[in-house]
Amino acid sequence: MESLSTVQLSGYSILSSDVSQLKYDSKCIINTVNQYSYIIAENDKEFKNALLNSDVLLPDGVGVTAAVKLINNQSIKKIAGADVHEHFLNKLNAEGGSCFYLGASDATLGKIKEKISREYPSIKVGVYSPPFKPSFSDEENAEMISKVNEFKPDVLFVGMTAPKQEKWIYKHKDNLDAGAVCAIGAVFDFFAGTVNRPSKFWQNLGLEWFVRLVNEPKRMYKRYLIYGPAFGVELLRMKINQLSGKFAPHVPEKLAPQYISQTQLNYNNNKLAA
Repeated sequence: MESLSTVQLSGYSILSSDVSQLKYDSKCIINTVNQYSYIIAENDKEFKNALLNSDVLLPDGVGVTAAVKLINNQSIKKIAGADVHEHFLNKLNAEGGSCFYLGASDATLGKIKEKISREYPSIKVGVYSPPFKPSFSDEENAEMISKVNEFKPDVLFVGMTAPKQEKWIYKHKDNLDAGAVCAIGAVFDFFAGTVNRPSKFWQNLGLEWFVRLVNEPKRMYKRYLIYGPAFGVELLRMKINQLSGKFAPHVPEKLAPQYISQTQLNYNNNKLAA
């Protein structure tokens, strides 16, 4: 893949190039970072390593684009998982390529296949629904890798929700026979139509998060009403440290239980016990 422009934010190299420059001609790990994943990663070393070792890290959220503007005085465009998904589908359809969806239920995957056959008829599609559980056994991981490698997709889309999907890709990337490997989470449901993504009107206003919160308050309130303010505090800390000449962003460990997942709580407990 040709050289892409990036900006730095707290150790992360975040894409500032247009999504149209992304290709799948060689192995390329594509992840996203937003205020939620940033806060989670500050207390989850494995997740942070996965993000830091991305080949491409997309600025998926107005919080991240605002942070880049505040800290670096640079303007970048928000690029969501749905944007990279649409880009690759258009490119694959034009070039007669292939893609594989790993994640979600069989019902959702069935709707995805139907939609692609209708709207992107030149794409060859493969799918696999892994078990719905917090972690996978060695046998289950081997089966998932086998399904992907039998298909050899130009693009592998992984939808297991963050941070599970990024960790899985990071752990198994060397064993995957695919071109671009994209962690896109909720895009599976958006594309299948099982969950409605807010319209372009709300996206362009930077208020997609607000509509998602209104539509799914039980699932989204922590992400936006707890992680959001936590990121705001961290952003303020970054700026103060920058102005004072010591830039060392960190989310205090004692705050973590307020907003990290059960998976992360287990990780922290294991780390303390080690």
